[in-house]
Amino acid sequence: MTPINIVLASNNQHKLIELTAALPDSFALHPASEFNVDSPDETGTTFIENAIIKARHSSAISGLPAIADDSGLEVDFLDHAPGIFSSRFAGPNASDEENNAKLLDELKNAPADQRTARFQCVLVYLRHKLDPMPIIATGTWHGSIVQTPTGEKGFGYDPVFFIPTHGVTAASLDANIKNSISHRGRAVAELIPQLSSAQAIGRVQ
Repeated sequence: MTPINIVLASNNQHKLIELTAALPDSFALHPASEFNVDSPDETGTTFIENAIIKARHSSAISGLPAIADDSGLEVDFLDHAPGIFSSRFAGPNASDEENNAKLLDELKNAPADQRTARFQCVLVYLRHKLDPMPIIATGTWHGSIVQTPTGEKGFGYDPVFFIPTHGVTAASLDANIKNSISHRGRAVAELIPQLSSAQAIGRVQ
C-alpha cells in the first residue's frame, strides 16, 4: 500500500521525529521545508485556531494534506501564560534557553506549591487547504516548573518541566518514554484512530 504523503506544517525537527515515530506506516510525513513553506502569522487566540491556520497554509503551498501541531506551556501562577506565545515568550526569535530563562525569572517569587503547569498540544489534519471538516486531536501533560533546568534531552521547556510520576524533568526522559506520556504523544494517540476511521471511509486521501 502506497503511503499517503502529508506535509507537517513545521520545520521543527524534534516534532517531525516524534510524529513520524508515532504515525502508522501508511502515512509519510514531510517537513514544510521540502516545499519552501514559510511560517504564517499565527493570529489565532487559541491552540486550535493557530493549528488550523498553519495546516491550511502548508496545504495550500504544498498541495498535500497537512498535519499541524500547535502546542505550548500553561503555568497556573502566570494565569496560564505563556500559552500560545510559548515559542516566542522571550521575543519573536527567542531561543529555548531564553524562553526558559524568562519563565524562571517570572516564577522567582512563586511558592513551590504554585508552580503547577501543563503542556497542551493540538494536532489538526486537513485533506486539502479548503477542508471544512478538520480532524482535531488534543493532549495534555501535567507537571510543575523546577527552579533550575535539568536534563540534556528534549527541547523547548523540557528542562524545566518536572513530571511527578517519574521524578525527573521531561529533558531527562528517554525518547520512547516521553513519546508515550507527553502531550504530543497523547494527541497522536487520539489522532491515529480518527485518521484510520476517516481513511476507511475515504475522508483521508
